[in-house]
Amino acid sequence: MTNADLLLLTPPFTQLNTPYPATAYLKGFLNTKNITAFQADLGIEVILELFSEKGLTELFAYAEKNGKIGSDNSLRIFSLSKIYVRLIDEVILFLQGKNPNLARQIAAGNLLPRASRFDQADDLEWAFGKMGIQDKAKHLATLFLEDIADFIKAAVDENFGFSRYAERLGQSANSFDELYDQLSAPRTYIDQITLPLLKNKIEKTQPKLVCFSVPFPGNLYSAFRCAQFIKSNYPTIKVAMGGGFPNTELRSVTDIRVFEFFDYITLDDGELPIELLFSNLKNPTPNNPDFNFYKRTLLLENLPTGQAGGEVLYNNFSLRKDYPQEKTGTPDYSDLLLDQYISVIEIANPMHSLWSDGRWNKLTMAHGCYWGKCTFCDISLDYIGNYQPVAAKLLVDRMETIMAQTGENGFHFVDEAAPPALMRELALEIIRRGITVSWWTNIRFEKSFTFDLCRLLQAAGCIAVSGGLEVASNRLLELIQKGVTVEQVAQVTRNFTEAGIMVHAYLMYAYPTQTIQETVDSLEMVRQLFELGVLQSGFWHQFALTAHSPVGMDPAAYGVVPELAEITFANNDVAFTDQTGIDHDQFSYGLKKSLFNYMHEIGFEFPLQDWFDFPIPETTVAADFIERALEDPAQYELKPSTKLVWTGSEPLVTKEGKKLILSFHNPTNSAEVILDVARGEWLVAFLKQVAADSGMAMTYGNLEKAYVAEFSDFLGFWYGEEMQEVREMGLLAL
Repeated sequence: MTNADLLLLTPPFTQLNTPYPATAYLKGFLNTKNITAFQADLGIEVILELFSEKGLTELFAYAEKNGKIGSDNSLRIFSLSKIYVRLIDEVILFLQGKNPNLARQIAAGNLLPRASRFDQADDLEWAFGKMGIQDKAKHLATLFLEDIADFIKAAVDENFGFSRYAERLGQSANSFDELYDQLSAPRTYIDQITLPLLKNKIEKTQPKLVCFSVPFPGNLYSAFRCAQFIKSNYPTIKVAMGGGFPNTELRSVTDIRVFEFFDYITLDDGELPIELLFSNLKNPTPNNPDFNFYKRTLLLENLPTGQAGGEVLYNNFSLRKDYPQEKTGTPDYSDLLLDQYISVIEIANPMHSLWSDGRWNKLTMAHGCYWGKCTFCDISLDYIGNYQPVAAKLLVDRMETIMAQTGENGFHFVDEAAPPALMRELALEIIRRGITVSWWTNIRFEKSFTFDLCRLLQAAGCIAVSGGLEVASNRLLELIQKGVTVEQVAQVTRNFTEAGIMVHAYLMYAYPTQTIQETVDSLEMVRQLFELGVLQSGFWHQFALTAHSPVGMDPAAYGVVPELAEITFANNDVAFTDQTGIDHDQFSYGLKKSLFNYMHEIGFEFPLQDWFDFPIPETTVAADFIERALEDPAQYELKPSTKLVWTGSEPLVTKEGKKLILSFHNPTNSAEVILDVARGEWLVAFLKQVAADSGMAMTYGNLEKAYVAEFSDFLGFWYGEEMQEVREMGLLAL
C-alpha cells in the first residue's frame, strides 16, 4: 500500500507513446508543498490489459458469445484470432523497445496477419521512402494493432479508439443529456477493464481527493464513468476534474447533474486550485484561513440539510495569487509506467511520427503565448493570454532532473509558441552545460529566426519545429492578425531547413471571408514551399469557430453567423454559417491528398485542378513567387548589440613563416583559414573568449572596437573570405 493525499489520474485515452504531462506537472508542484500524490495514466494501463494474450483471448470470446461479428473484415480477423493471440505479447514488447530482434521478421511481411489496414502496405516504399527495418516494422506492427482496434469497434465497443474514447459525447455537447444517458446505461467493455484498474489504484493509495485531468473530448466519458464508480463505492472520497477540456468547454456549466459525479471542477492553472481543495479537505473549519475560499472552482452551492437541488457556484473567493512558473516545481514522472509505453508509426507524416514514435518528456518554456493576437485562437483564456516565461537556467535544471528520473533525453516543449529569445538562451545554456538532448517545439515564423539562430538551436539539439502558416494569403494573414507574411514564412522555413531542423506547417482553410480563389492560391503557395524543399511536413485544418476567440466574441465583424444554442454543459466549438455561402467542405479531400503527395516529393508538376473532382479557378500566384521571396530576403544587418558566439571546435594552429594556418573541423566538414600571425593569434583568442561552452559572449560593437584597437579595416576583415569560412564553421551572430 502506498498511501497518498491525492490520486492524480488521466482517464482513457490520450497517447500510446508517452504520458500526457498534466499529472506530472501537478505532482511536481505538490512536492514543493509536501502534499503526497500518486499518479497514473489509466489509458496505457487499459491498452496493456486489452492488448495482451489474456486480453485478446477474452475479447474474441466476448465477441463470439455476443454474436456481433458482422463485416467481412471482422470475420477475417476473428478467423485468425489464434494468431493474433499468439503474437500480441511479442508485438507489444517490440513496440516498447524490448524485443528489437523481431523487427526483421515483421518487416519481411509474412509474420503478422493482415486485414484491411494493410491494404496500402504495398505502398510503403512510396509513402516512407527507404525506411529502416525498425521503422518499417513499427509501421506494420501499428497496422496490426489498428486491425484489432477496428475489430473492437465493429464487434465489441463502437466507442473505442487508441487516442480517444467516446469522443463524440464530448464534442460540442451543449447539453449534458446524451452523456448522462450513456452513464445510466450498462458499463461498456472498456469500462469493465478500466474500473478494476481504478479500484486497485484507490485501494492502494487511500486518497482523500481524486483529481482527473481531462485534456480532450476523448477523455471525458471515461472520466465521468470513473467518477461515478468512486461516488458509488467510496462516498467519502472527493472527486475533482481539471485540464484542457473543462478549461475551454465547461466554464459556463449550469447542469447540476454534473455534480453527481464531481465535487469540483477547477479551471485554468491547477496548482493553487488543488492546493486550496486539499487545504479545505484537510481542515474544513473556520480556523483555516482558506476555509470555503477556492480559486476558479465550480461546485454545487451548499444547501440546508435535506434540501434537494441547488445551483452551480463559481467560487473564486480566495485572494491568493497564482504561483509564478518558477515556483511550480519540476514535473515529476514517478509512478508512471514509463518503460511500458508503445512507440507506433501510424501515417507517413514526419511531424506526426514525432507525436507517436518514441517517448518524449514534456516541458514548457513559457506559460501562454507571447503574441496572443490570432483571431481564431482562444486568446481570452488563461492558457493563452497569461504569458509567463521561465528562465533558461531553470529550464535546463528541470531538464537535467527529468533526464535523471526518466532515463530519457528527448523533450517536447508544449508551448503555444516558444519565444525566440528564450529559445536562444535555452540553447546557449544546453551547450554551456555540455548535455546531449533532442527537442522540438511550436513556434511562430518570426523574422528573428535568422539562419544563425537556427544553427544555434540545431547545435543544442533542436530537431523540429511546427508553426502556423494558416491560410497562405497575405490578406487573410493580416485579418487573422498572425503578424507574418507568406514571404517571411518562406524565409524562416528556409533558415530552419538549411540548419537541419525539420519544419511542419499548420495549414488552415475555410477562414471567414476566404474566397475559393484564396483557397486555390493558398494551395499553390504550399505547393511551391514543398517543391523548393523549405517545408517537410504539414497538415490542413478546417477553421473552427470557438466561443472564446475574437471571431467567436465578435462574429459579425468577420461575416459569420453563429448558430447559438442553450448552454448548460460544454461551450467552445460553435456551429456557424459563413456569409460567403461557399461550401468549404468540398476542398478537404483535395487539399489533403495533394499535401500527402507533396510531402513525398510527388505531383508538383500536376495542375491544381487534378486534385479536385469539381472545377476550380486557375491560381493567380506567380509560379516563382516563393523562389523570388527566397532570393531576395530582407537584409539582416548586424546591430552593435548583436551577440557573437562560437559553437565550433577550437581550431588547430600551424605556423608557416609569417602566416598562421587555422584548421577548423566540425562533424561534417573541414576548412582552412590562413592569416598573418598577428591577426591569426587575435582570432584564436577571440574564438576562445566567445566559445558557447564558456558562457561568455561579445557584441558585434565590442568586437569592432577590439579589432580596430590593433588593426585597421574592420569591415574588410569581417566580410572577407577568411571570416566567412569561420562563420560557416560555427561563429554565430545572434
